[in-house]
Amino acid sequence: YRGAIPGTGKPFLDVERDGRFGHTAPRGGVYFEDRTYADRRVLLSIPRGFDPARPALIVLYLHGNEARLDRDVRDRQGVARQVAASGLNAVLVAPQLAVDALDSSAGRFWEPGHLKLFLEEAAVQLARLHGDPVSAQRFATAPVVIAAYSGGYLPAAFGLEVGGVADRLAGVILLDALFGEEERFARFIARRRNAFFVSAASPSTASAQRRLAALVAGAGPIQSGPPLRRIAPGEVRFIEAPGTEHRDFVSRAWASEPLRAVLARLPGYPRADLVGATEGAADP
Repeated sequence: YRGAIPGTGKPFLDVERDGRFGHTAPRGGVYFEDRTYADRRVLLSIPRGFDPARPALIVLYLHGNEARLDRDVRDRQGVARQVAASGLNAVLVAPQLAVDALDSSAGRFWEPGHLKLFLEEAAVQLARLHGDPVSAQRFATAPVVIAAYSGGYLPAAFGLEVGGVADRLAGVILLDALFGEEERFARFIARRRNAFFVSAASPSTASAQRRLAALVAGAGPIQSGPPLRRIAPGEVRFIEAPGTEHRDFVSRAWASEPLRAVLARLPGYPRADLVGATEGAADP
């Protein structure tokens, strides 16, 4: 990303040393572009039994600070496994953001319309991975659930506001991710149409979550606590999980595998291999 940091007018790359450009992160010091902000990899995962001809979802996962796609998103947090275990006819798209850094920068997701372009490219790559180029159009129009953990809040907030995908959004899941931008999330909730919004907090983000709940108090009914049944379109729900650790929140919070626990409550997208089974029969 070579532009300015929104709202500041300051260039993102504000340091140059020996021909290398870097960014001064508020908590991490100077990170250089070539090591921290130039990784273009994206983790794609298509569960066994996925059928693009059936109603399908794309789960866009935005990781937190000090993360790598392989070590943390795939292995430690088991995000691909959780998407598959949810029983949804859904695929995972997880971009590498700042590599292993104390930095929540949104990168090109700060740019208006860039999330739309990113998902269009992901559709082509998903179709290639699936071995069916014709399915690219289905991936390109599939509803999107944005799931953000920790520092993923910043690309999530800007993706919702300027990403150009409002017509595709099925919902938002924040997993201990309210470290700021409450007003942007409040604006999304106010205009969400049928998209659901679920935010879960450890003690690290509980106060910010309560601020957001206060901001959206007039936006319609608000649910509290873990969902026990189906999450309805347009539902707004806040979950507090005291006694949980921020670092482990994606893998263990109010339930084991919290991302799976939320995704498993979404109606309308059962995977073909599970059609006929009782949906939601077991508590996550």
